[in-house]
Amino acid sequence: MEQKLVPIGVSARHIHLSQEHVEILFGEGYTLTEMKPLSQPGQYAANETVEVIGSKGTFPKVRILGPARSHTQLEVSRTDAFSIGVNPPLRESGNIAGSAGVTLKGPKGEVTIEEGVIVAARHIHFHTSDAERWGIQDKQLLRVRFGGDRGVVFEQVIARVSPDFALDMHIDTDEANAAGVSNGSTGEIIE
Repeated sequence: MEQKLVPIGVSARHIHLSQEHVEILFGEGYTLTEMKPLSQPGQYAANETVEVIGSKGTFPKVRILGPARSHTQLEVSRTDAFSIGVNPPLRESGNIAGSAGVTLKGPKGEVTIEEGVIVAARHIHFHTSDAERWGIQDKQLLRVRFGGDRGVVFEQVIARVSPDFALDMHIDTDEANAAGVSNGSTGEIIE
């Protein structure tokens, strides 16, 4: 039986901005500029950063991931959340209704979002062909094992299947530190 090995992408705190918020923070008509491509086709780390202000602290430079989205979403780890004084829910990316809020400050302005801060649920992006080959369905919950000195099995890993995705598992920095893994490590999907 073929091993179901997936590459790991460790997701540090980052933000996705709506075009409306890009323009409030950087100026009317502003477009994000690409610093480097990400593992998912068409996605990139932008050159631009914003300051994130919570009730207890700030992050002076949070990387923006582009392109602009329909809604602004800040993804942080639990440790990040404690340090700036927010209490975001654990959610699948895009599910921001009723989540925490913060203030964002850019070079041309600032905006307070009432919701949009989440701790992103661990997930694996599957290209449709990878999911079909391994018999995995969209939204299926998986188990992924990591070996090494701090071997661990992650439960409740959400499968996200699309012809627009490339195979990659995303975990946050807290999870990566607990498992002793980094970008480029490999996990194994187990039954």
